[in-house]
Amino acid sequence: MKPLRTVIISGLFFCAAANAAPQHALTLYDEPPKYPANFKHVDYVNPDAPKGGTFRESAMGGFDSLNPFISKGVPADNIGLIYDTLAQQGLDEPITEYGLIAGKIEKAPDNSWVRFYLRPEARFNDGHPVHAEDVVFTFQTLIKYGSPIFRTYYADVDEVVAEDPLRVLFKFKTTTNRELPLILGQLPVLPKHWWAERDFAKGSLEIPLGSGPYTVAEVKPGRSIRYERVKDYWGKDLPINKGLYNFDYRITDYYRDNTVALEALKAGQFDFWQEISAKNWANAYNVPAVAEGRLIKEEIPNGNPTGMQGFVFNIRKPMFQDVRVRKAISLLMDFEWTNKQLFSGAYTRTRSYFENSDMAATGLPGPDELAILEPLRDNIPPAVFTEAFEPPKTDASGMIRAQQREAYQLLQEAGWRIVEDKMVDASGKPLSIEFLLAQTEFERILLPFKRNLADLGIDLEIRRVDVSQYVNRLRSRDFDMLVGSFPQSSSPGNEQREFWKSSSADNPGSRNYIGLKDPAIDQLVEELIDADSRKSLVAHAKALDRVLQFGYYVIPNWHIKTYRVAYWDHLGHPNVSPRYDVGVATWWIKPDKAAAVPLETDTTADPASGGD
Repeated sequence: MKPLRTVIISGLFFCAAANAAPQHALTLYDEPPKYPANFKHVDYVNPDAPKGGTFRESAMGGFDSLNPFISKGVPADNIGLIYDTLAQQGLDEPITEYGLIAGKIEKAPDNSWVRFYLRPEARFNDGHPVHAEDVVFTFQTLIKYGSPIFRTYYADVDEVVAEDPLRVLFKFKTTTNRELPLILGQLPVLPKHWWAERDFAKGSLEIPLGSGPYTVAEVKPGRSIRYERVKDYWGKDLPINKGLYNFDYRITDYYRDNTVALEALKAGQFDFWQEISAKNWANAYNVPAVAEGRLIKEEIPNGNPTGMQGFVFNIRKPMFQDVRVRKAISLLMDFEWTNKQLFSGAYTRTRSYFENSDMAATGLPGPDELAILEPLRDNIPPAVFTEAFEPPKTDASGMIRAQQREAYQLLQEAGWRIVEDKMVDASGKPLSIEFLLAQTEFERILLPFKRNLADLGIDLEIRRVDVSQYVNRLRSRDFDMLVGSFPQSSSPGNEQREFWKSSSADNPGSRNYIGLKDPAIDQLVEELIDADSRKSLVAHAKALDRVLQFGYYVIPNWHIKTYRVAYWDHLGHPNVSPRYDVGVATWWIKPDKAAAVPLETDTTADPASGGD
């Protein structure tokens, strides 16, 4: 988001406005949306889903804040349920938004501005109407006091104007950022009147006011949070909301150990679990409840690009600033052995930052990509033009002599040598890496990697910390390596600045974990954001992908193209799942089915104590 000030709209602006028309939906390239203006509901819901019941889920760690918009504290999971946005994304289209708080949206033909027409019936949950001044207040507040991510994400917004109580106008600095109107549609609207006497920049557990389908009903700091469905929610009958938000209550219990949490699921202490461990999926559900069909295992197709998860190098550290060192260490990750021995062969190695999409770079660059890359030839890795990137591949035997020889050669070329079984630099300082970790599940994966590194005299220390410590160290960039992810949508845009641009490297709230400050990558990111067609977007994504791949900034991990979920049989969900989301908001409680453990007889120990 960007600053705002009162403006005088010129006659030239009115001429442009004459060619625009308010629409019920926004699309990236002005293609028709899937659902027409008179649609009744989306295809991935049950419009007659019963309302009621309590949905219980788990989260890891704890929380100490109910403000997710600042870089202080750890916000509670699902706090976004209390806020409505100007528009809402359809979950079965790559990037289409339908009006939510804004019933109509008007975009300039030249993409120089966007106007949102607020619904007169939109209300905060205290009955106060949602007005344009609330949108302006939200924008200004997030820019001034919010996480630094907002200043980068909305960098192309020039000013915002409350034209009247129900119309708000955003004017842009550029006409080339096609995604910006949709990005602004995702703006959560905060109540100006409620925040007037409060310090937004200070983390707090005071229950905030929103306009969304849920409100916070109970907070047990660090242990659990309970959300209650707003019975007179102003937007409950909107077509985009029909069939959503069916639970009367949503409770999130916090655990400090996922192993304990999984046992709690199997004991019926909560209802739904998204499994991230292939080992658990294969072996941990051999219990009577699964055999009897009371606890259901299901794989739901995931149509999203999987993006990149990997072991991230912090190149702010001197030892990682040489690409040869990063490549050498990457060679020592034996994915094939790990997949066979630890994952039961469930995963595919990730190789692209846009994996599972048409934007993933494969083979050698084609003409469209070369046109983008050639001007940068002297500033990007030469291999971009001559090689197709592939992570190293082994025979899964656990013997990686060839990879170790190549890694040793690269380290020697970079000025490292072995002295008394230790890899040391020219000054005799050993190559020692601290791997920051909050997820216990990764320890067993890192131990074989640690052994492979030790064979070359490299010490890997696995430093496990609690979630609060992890978040603080992540924000302060106090790590050598960690498990990081760079999720992608089907239409990447402004968020790429947060991942890769120089301007985000020193922002504590950004996802530029790597510490990239590369003018060539900066240019590729801006050109991707400015792409004027799907074809151009794909070419620019592939070009960026190649440069990131051959920078060896992460050791690629693995992916699967489904959501693996386990849930108790008192939950129901539509026959058609949303293509781009697991879709929990579309699920419901079956009225004729009891929970595995009724809330009133729940005798589980304090979940937050698990795993200590």
